[in-house]
Amino acid sequence: MSDDINNSMNYSNGTSKVTDSKEACEADKSVENSEIDDNSKTTNKGDSETNDISDNIRPFEIDEVGEEDFKGIKKRKFAILLTIIAVAIIIGIAITVQKSVMNKQTAEALNATGNPYSEGDKNQTDSNVYNSARSSEVEDVAFIEKYLNQQMKGQMPDGADGKKVVYLTFDDGPSETVTPKVLDTLKAENVHATFFLVGKAIDESETNRNIVKRELAEGNAIGNHTYSHNYGYLYPNGKINLENCISDFEKTNQSLKNILGQDFSTRAVRFPGGQMTWDKKDPSGADAMDKALHEKDYHQIDWNSLSQDAEGAHKNADQLKQEVIKTVSGREKAIILMHDTYGKEETARALPEIIKYLKQQGYEFKIMK
Repeated sequence: MSDDINNSMNYSNGTSKVTDSKEACEADKSVENSEIDDNSKTTNKGDSETNDISDNIRPFEIDEVGEEDFKGIKKRKFAILLTIIAVAIIIGIAITVQKSVMNKQTAEALNATGNPYSEGDKNQTDSNVYNSARSSEVEDVAFIEKYLNQQMKGQMPDGADGKKVVYLTFDDGPSETVTPKVLDTLKAENVHATFFLVGKAIDESETNRNIVKRELAEGNAIGNHTYSHNYGYLYPNGKINLENCISDFEKTNQSLKNILGQDFSTRAVRFPGGQMTWDKKDPSGADAMDKALHEKDYHQIDWNSLSQDAEGAHKNADQLKQEVIKTVSGREKAIILMHDTYGKEETARALPEIIKYLKQQGYEFKIMK
């Protein structure tokens, strides 16, 4: 019995322990469930907060703003593109109008002089080239060459006769931007000039070729300033290359014939840099060149006055005029160097005042052939 009691007690205790254990488990489970509920609440709270934040951010509005910005950028780009196109069209129209005006001026000049360059009369003689210039305005290039050479050597030139004569000369043209303005001024002032042309500039465009025609049609003279104007080709290593120089002069001569007729010729040539430069740098080469040119009846024409539009710092129109005044001073026969290539707009602006000054000083204007 004692064992039964003990067993009973043990069972009872065991049952109690089991019961306690079960209750403990249930308690733990309750705690866990409570914690889970708390965590769930916390999580739900976090989700709720996240949702609140998300609601505040409102991502669909970001997309809408981005799309609006994108549309704005597209509109701005389109507006810029339209502006560029409009500017390009305006520039194109301006260039077309300018060329049309220049071509019209050339045509008017040719018609006024009987158009000596028409197909039916293309093989005109040299004497017809200067039909707009009075014979008294035309000087033989051989005379001018000799005059300058004697003057450079400090000798009294044979042609010194007390008469004041000026020869306006322009190098490096023709150009579409400057030469027409120079021609307009010459025509308005009723004076003429000699243009020393670069062959590659002549062949550059149909507009330039028409400018050459206009130059002669309006009574101006044409000189040859080589085809390339390339110092490295003409004067390699600082020495005159006779073959290259002659070839360049002949190439320009042919370009002129192609425009003005095969009978056209000019006897006036000018070295890039001037003969005086190469007389000092390469005397033997200059002598050989001089002889070769004379055999072809070419005569080198330098200058004794200039506007300095190609020397030193850029000068405005008034400064160019002052340079002419300074270098012409005391000259009985003044051969003035200027340029009508691109970038020499100030020369074109200065020309009216330069001509006005020379007239006031009693100079007669002549060309050379």
